[in-house]
Amino acid sequence: MFNLKESQKAFDEAKKYMPGGVNSPVRSYPHMNCPPPFIASAKGAHIIDIDGNEYVDYIGSWGPMILGHAHPKVIGAIQKAAEKSTSYGAPTCIETELAKLVTEFYPTIEKIRLVSSGTEATMSALRAARGYTGRDKILKFNGCYHGHGDSLLVKAGSGAATFGSPDSAGVTKGTAQDTVVVPYNDIETFKQTMNDIGDTIAAVIVEPVAGNMGCVLPKDGFLETLREETKKHGTVLIFDEVMCGFRTSRYGAQGKYHIKPDLTCLGKIIGGGLPAAAYGGRREIMNCIAPEGSVYQAGTLSGNPLAVTAGLMTLKEIQSIPDFYEKLEEKTKKLLTGWKNAADKAGVPVQIHQSGSMFGIFFNENPVENYDDSAASSWEQFKTWFLSMLEQGIYLAPSPFETLFMAYAHSEEDIERTIQAAEKAMKKVAEIK
Repeated sequence: MFNLKESQKAFDEAKKYMPGGVNSPVRSYPHMNCPPPFIASAKGAHIIDIDGNEYVDYIGSWGPMILGHAHPKVIGAIQKAAEKSTSYGAPTCIETELAKLVTEFYPTIEKIRLVSSGTEATMSALRAARGYTGRDKILKFNGCYHGHGDSLLVKAGSGAATFGSPDSAGVTKGTAQDTVVVPYNDIETFKQTMNDIGDTIAAVIVEPVAGNMGCVLPKDGFLETLREETKKHGTVLIFDEVMCGFRTSRYGAQGKYHIKPDLTCLGKIIGGGLPAAAYGGRREIMNCIAPEGSVYQAGTLSGNPLAVTAGLMTLKEIQSIPDFYEKLEEKTKKLLTGWKNAADKAGVPVQIHQSGSMFGIFFNENPVENYDDSAASSWEQFKTWFLSMLEQGIYLAPSPFETLFMAYAHSEEDIERTIQAAEKAMKKVAEIK
């Protein structure tokens, strides 16, 4: 019998000492009427909580676990590195080795700087763009999340394209006023905005495959337009591939969609499950970074040997497996075909999106192309779906705005079990009016 009694106790205790009992908000299972499972261990595609419930995991630590949890080669490499010390705060040869390997995956990255989180990567890339262009304003897209930097925690205003307003307490109006917000996938509004103020914008930052309004794919011509317009106005184009990097294809979203950004932000997989991220791109922009240039950015644990080792081993393992991305994409497609069939059989309208091994489901009769479309999906149907899947041992994101991930470790049995659970869950969803 499924229960979360021990997790409930652990959650109650955690809330005494941490805001909401968690160290990242979505982990608190807001509005789900159940405590979050407190995790004890994970291996491969499976995760086990302190109540002894075992789940097939499609979160994968929110993306990094592309090989699966506790991959023996990654763990072995981390153990060996830890024996020599967990951090030096000094240069190491493996930092250069990881930098070289990343440039093999991402030819647009001519120079790279390692940092410790995706937020750090996007903040630093924007600072580099401002330093390089001498401009203050940035443009982002409504619904794209780029970490919790002040200039990025900005929501759309009342118009189609507006200077944003703070989306979090503690973000000043002055900071928000330097951020312009445009709807994702809205080509015409973006072009008009660039025509009006493009020469004042330092950078356009975008998730080329959006992962924080659910998995939303770029429309034909959208990314191409971003590239054309930023070139025209001397604006730096930043691809935030913290989530979709190494996920959508071997060469990331920029490889899949054949677009060359000026700067790229990476994270998650680049650390192999440990805290690590990076930003990099055109040599002349990266040469603005200290100590070569005047744009300052530093970090004590940047490039630490444990995270670099984990990321290096993960990427090497990906390279060593023939047809890695083709196999991973095929697994994802098989799972989603099963979900769609289950929804159709139950008479539940859904939209299902996939880009490589990123995927998501929307309980919506209409196409989902932007944040407003995603927000119009049925919350009650999603909640019923999520709770039914959780009770059946399928570990999904507790929010309709989060993307799911396939791991190479997912077996045929895992996928079949998940499809069978989806059939039961969709029958329950069909009862929601």
